[in-house]
Amino acid sequence: MASTAPAPVPAPAEPVGTPPVLRRLYVVRFVFAVAWAGLVLLGGSELTLGVQLLLALYPAFDVAAAVVDARSARAAGPLKALYANMAVSALAVVGVAVASTSGVADVLRVWGAWAIVSGLVQLLVGLARRPMGGQWAMILSGGISVLAGASFLRGAAQDDPALTALAGYATLGGIFFLVSAVRLSRPARQEP
Repeated sequence: MASTAPAPVPAPAEPVGTPPVLRRLYVVRFVFAVAWAGLVLLGGSELTLGVQLLLALYPAFDVAAAVVDARSARAAGPLKALYANMAVSALAVVGVAVASTSGVADVLRVWGAWAIVSGLVQLLVGLARRPMGGQWAMILSGGISVLAGASFLRGAAQDDPALTALAGYATLGGIFFLVSAVRLSRPARQEP
């Protein structure tokens, strides 16, 4: 006689293609962040047109990455937070572009505010995605972004503010994206 026990119902999960899409996105974000940081260091703290474009490019890239992320997450992901990140980063593009015409201190103020808000969003998205695995680095990165943002705001008040801290911020963020990309290739139960 055949068993009549009902088949177990699978737990809700991210759409099938999400982790591979996120892995690729996180690797691209790592490469971009490291390359961007290198260019900012080469540009120095003088707000030339090239440095101004680089400063606006970083939050613009964040908008594009959030769009890709939201498309991969569809209905199962933290879409409201991703949409909030898109809006905040789009405002940062405009804010950084305007601030870069005023001076390094104003750039650091705008960047600091953006780092705080986008860090909080990243923290929330990482917490929402924790069941998929690979998110502890995103959670940690979001928290560090909030602290870094506060540091940028303090740095703007110094006598001779510099943009070099932004390169370190981008590099560290890129490393966290790389760690998450590697961790996403492992089963979620291995996550601490």
